[in-house]
Amino acid sequence: MIATTNTGRSAGSTPAVPGRSAGSTPAIPWALRTDKLVGSVIDSSTSLLAAQKHDIVRFAMGSPAAETVPAAAFSEIASAVMTTDAMDYAATEGDPGLLDALLGYLDSVGEPSSADRIVITSGGMQGLDLACKLFVDPGDLVIVESPTYTNGTATVLSYGGDVLEAPMDSDGLIVEALPELVEQAGRLPKMIYVIPNFQNPSGTTMSLARRTLLLELAHKWGSVILDDDPYGLLRFEGEHIPSFNALSPGDPLVFSVRTFSKMIAPGLRVGWVDAAPEARQLLINAKQAMDTCTNLPAQRMIAEFVRRGHLASHLRSLAAVYRPRKIAMQRSLDRYFGDRIATTDPEGGFFLWATLRGDAAAVSTQDLFEVALAEGVAYIPGPALSVGGKFHDSLRLCFASSTPERIDEGVKRLAAAVDRSIATLASDPTR
Repeated sequence: MIATTNTGRSAGSTPAVPGRSAGSTPAIPWALRTDKLVGSVIDSSTSLLAAQKHDIVRFAMGSPAAETVPAAAFSEIASAVMTTDAMDYAATEGDPGLLDALLGYLDSVGEPSSADRIVITSGGMQGLDLACKLFVDPGDLVIVESPTYTNGTATVLSYGGDVLEAPMDSDGLIVEALPELVEQAGRLPKMIYVIPNFQNPSGTTMSLARRTLLLELAHKWGSVILDDDPYGLLRFEGEHIPSFNALSPGDPLVFSVRTFSKMIAPGLRVGWVDAAPEARQLLINAKQAMDTCTNLPAQRMIAEFVRRGHLASHLRSLAAVYRPRKIAMQRSLDRYFGDRIATTDPEGGFFLWATLRGDAAAVSTQDLFEVALAEGVAYIPGPALSVGGKFHDSLRLCFASSTPERIDEGVKRLAAAVDRSIATLASDPTR
């Protein structure tokens, strides 16, 4: 029993705290890890844009086009699956119905797995968090692509990992450069974080030769490949490249993170990880200390969506929408920028990576952001996608969520913002 004492304090008075003078503010005993909780510029853009009162063409957030979300199908499915037991807790590893439907679908697209490798997660971000929780200790070296997904590096940093940025080109991560980078670092990487297909933010895809070489290096170094692939099933042109799991079946050093967020809708918050069977119980233990289980109603609806064959047809319809939007963005950039900009040419996914050239290259995309927002267009500045704050001449543009007409208007506004910024620099060279 906790002893209590009648202090005789009158109502409304402030109790005295030992060691603290009246009126002083106590220090909050933060954990040491809090200085590594850097957050996400990408996610923060959602709140920023919601606060704007004028029209904004939104190239910032990587979301599916609103009109492609199969809301009607899910409304009909919801009425069929929303039984009383669907509102209960679910098995931590995932609802059996979704696990069965998912395994069947993966087999149909040439990515076979097994029940002892799959754990359902609350979106792809939980998969990244689980990977870092299992593999990253404070001070561990983690190689990442540069530029890369800021939420991924934020997760690594939150567990105390040391991030080593590695360069990219049109074939994705330059894997050939890794041995020299590792030698310079003086230690082996614990993990190598890659987004192999239609990379966020560059839109590039890692070549088959580089995937094979990365597997060889991972085995040589004993490093985990954190294979983050939200976009792999969103190919709209070009040839499929085998995944790490297909190239090295059952590989214990490959930890794959997937999500339905980009394929169906982010609000469902359902994804999965595919990992060595030895990791499964650890994943369950870790997840039970996070959220107990993934949203069961959403799992049931997705399972039924997949069972009815809707996912395959839905992905085909997305390809028919996203390819014209990518082409529209490239044409608009050429129309309004000409040779003042260069872009990647993705074969799927959501993003173009644009780099300013000529006189426009003097404009920092970090500084340009506020000017562009005032003009009515939003994007993600290059420095936000690099732990070291690189790429001041670059920016990420999402083409997936806007119609060709809106894309053209947004690029027009972006060009106006760049012109304004160039004029400001010319009038005040000290800026």
